Amino acid sequence: MNEVEYLRIISGQRQDWRARLLKVCLGISCFPYRVAVALRNRMFDWRLRSTHQSAVPVISLGNLTTGGTGKTPFVAYLTRWFQEQGVNVALLSRGYRALPGEVNDEKLLLDRLCRGVPHYQNPNRSASAEQAVAEGAQLLILDDGFQHRKLVRNLDIVLIDALNPWGYGSLLPRGLLREPKSALRRADFVILTRADQCSQTTLENLQAEIANELSQDLIGQAVFRPLGLVNADGQTQTLESVAGKTVWAFCAIGNPLGFRQTLENAGYRVAGMQIFPDHHHYSSEELQEIGSQAALASADLILTTSKDLVKLSEQKLSKVPVWAVEIGAEMTQGNEAFEGLLHSLILEVSSG
Repeated sequence: MNEVEYLRIISGQRQDWRARLLKVCLGISCFPYRVAVALRNRMFDWRLRSTHQSAVPVISLGNLTTGGTGKTPFVAYLTRWFQEQGVNVALLSRGYRALPGEVNDEKLLLDRLCRGVPHYQNPNRSASAEQAVAEGAQLLILDDGFQHRKLVRNLDIVLIDALNPWGYGSLLPRGLLREPKSALRRADFVILTRADQCSQTTLENLQAEIANELSQDLIGQAVFRPLGLVNADGQTQTLESVAGKTVWAFCAIGNPLGFRQTLENAGYRVAGMQIFPDHHHYSSEELQEIGSQAALASADLILTTSKDLVKLSEQKLSKVPVWAVEIGAEMTQGNEAFEGLLHSLILEVSSG
């Protein structure tokens, strides 16, 4: 069973007897996972597991679910914010699903979005932190670090996708939750992403739920704005220049439906979309199939995400131009409290 089919089952899109039976089995498997997560967290809470304290401030940007909350554009947002304050930033990540001897798609994208910013990929984030500090970093941003408690952080930020906040309501493997909602008590600030893609009532209910674990003053909202289009050759064009055209879409990200809604909100007619597992590496046969489907749909262009584009070299598939939608993160609520926390780290950098 591939990842796409797995998501169809746990989300309830599949309702046949096999899917229902599998969901029961997955639900039973949640129990040992819950016990293991609780035991691991208690060991850190009770200081039975060692931690590493960096010589410079560390910000962790993470989530409760597996992927799909918009961490990559938000890492770029934070990096640029600190750069504007004159701080030397370095990025730390695990290198999830990187091919042997290569870096993963997130690093490729962040290298383009944050040019010149050192990015260390290593499952041992403590070792990366020491290396980054030795090479001049004044502040570290730990990507996808909420569950990585080995490295002590000064600020724990958790992103929650407003479209699917609780990963279909269950822990792994029945749902997408890495930890129960109560884990938010460890967070210093929570940001609801894609806040513009759901109703105000939904947002208010979500904030009320989160407020059971964290102060209402420490909850913000953010949106991801489409900024323009870019192709594999680095050429750009505005969204308006192709608005209203028929597009074929494909992606390999944690929240493909959020990407489709972004395209539709931008005024594109989406003839169809092919979804691949998160961080997927495309074969030549798969790219040929994408081009064939786009041509059959008489699409004017093929659209994908920036995270997918960095894994491609093709500017066209079956003679249909391929472009990526560049996305930028923007805080829309809670800015003052959030920036207050960021400024406190500036003071730590200065005093250090």
